Amino acid sequence: MNEFHPAKKRVDVSIGESVRIMRELQELSQNQLSSITGISLITLSEIEEGRINLDIETAKLLAITLKCHPAVLVFPGWEVPYESAA
Repeated sequence: MNEFHPAKKRVDVSIGESVRIMRELQELSQNQLSSITGISLITLSEIEEGRINLDIETAKLLAITLKCHPAVLVFPGWEVPYESAA
């Protein structure tokens, strides 16, 4: 069996950048995401720009809409040691 080699972290992604990336992958504008979620456009913009923190309820709502796990949005740079990941 081949030995497993974990991928190296290549870039740091902030929470806001993670939200923006996931929104763009779903081909949604901020206006569309605001309409779907009921989150104000100003709040979405401030989250993506890192001006305000993403609370857990908003993270859950965004994750459902963006079809991802909330951890993808809240912990974009999380690194798990290989031993505990298996």
